[in-house]
Amino acid sequence: MNIEKRIDGNTVTFILEGWMDTQTTPDFEKAMDELEPDTKALVLDLGELEYTSSAGVRQLVAAYKKMNGALTLKNVSPGVYDVLRMTGLDKRIRII
Repeated sequence: MNIEKRIDGNTVTFILEGWMDTQTTPDFEKAMDELEPDTKALVLDLGELEYTSSAGVRQLVAAYKKMNGALTLKNVSPGVYDVLRMTGLDKRIRII
């Protein structure tokens, strides 16, 4: 998985590309750990994320908790959206 980081004031956007699974979630964890403490909102652009496993879902939940709910997902592909819907995260995390 590739992660591109963009900063706009106190909002950080991660553009995720590829697969989010057991092999790649450590990269996402590292990116989350490197967020500046003054980050107020996190946007995950999932337009190029082809797949997420349960390990990826756990990382989305961890990101949601770390950001105290200030997490937005955008450009979610149908396959990834199905996983979010099945886990109920589509009701908890803001998706645009």
